[in-house]
Amino acid sequence: MQIARVIGNVVSTVKNESLHGRKFLIVQTLDADLKPRGNPTIALDAVGAGVGELVFWCRGKEASFPFKRDETPTDCTIVGIIDSDAHVLNKYGKS
Repeated sequence: MQIARVIGNVVSTVKNESLHGRKFLIVQTLDADLKPRGNPTIALDAVGAGVGELVFWCRGKEASFPFKRDETPTDCTIVGIIDSDAHVLNKYGKS
């Protein structure tokens, strides 16, 4: 799992039937100091996250586990919302 910040929404009116009612969000991966790392990506939301929230997400086969995994085509899913930036501790113990 990785930490990211939700930076936008994606609107898709045509999508796989198993994705109907599900929300796509743009996430920016962050490092341990909560600084942007890499390029933003699109993730399927499994927890009701919104723009500006700090989240953790997973990629690969595990990304489909929150859903009926044989039916939901995703390789990037938001699986949790972090309460605040202060709840992230880096390896030096700073938040």
